[in-house]
Amino acid sequence: MKNTDILIDNKALKSVDLFSRIALFTVFFWFGFLKVLGTSPAENLVHKLFDMTLAPIMPIDAFLPVFGAFECFVGLIWLFPKLTRVAFVVTLGHMACTFIPLGLLTSDTWQSSFTLTLTGQYIIKNVVLITLAWYLYAIDSSKKSHKWEEPKSELAEVMS
Repeated sequence: MKNTDILIDNKALKSVDLFSRIALFTVFFWFGFLKVLGTSPAENLVHKLFDMTLAPIMPIDAFLPVFGAFECFVGLIWLFPKLTRVAFVVTLGHMACTFIPLGLLTSDTWQSSFTLTLTGQYIIKNVVLITLAWYLYAIDSSKKSHKWEEPKSELAEVMS
């Protein structure tokens, strides 16, 4: 591999890293903020699952804004590369919970065997978020284990 290939690969990797972080931030913050505002299209599903699981512990009116703020927090920490490990672990925990309706709320998530409702599809798309988070975690771990220093842009320096 030529030195120019390495430079191009580093620039491409930096761009993918930055846009991946922005993508995760956008999805988590946007969806979380809608819950804080009480305008999330997922609110009905969250409410049904809440009634089956957490209702004895706290009221839904208190839970939704806290849950939304948590999702906003998850989005924000993806913007800071030094917090990648924390962001990854928190994201995995949250994403694991998002799959619960597939088993508990089957009438909302399945039309028939192997045929998801739109809500079910909304849940399954989280596999893409998990994969992107895993990619960022793997790249971050690789950089740390190989003590690899890539040139930083001004934006990356501000965010790290």
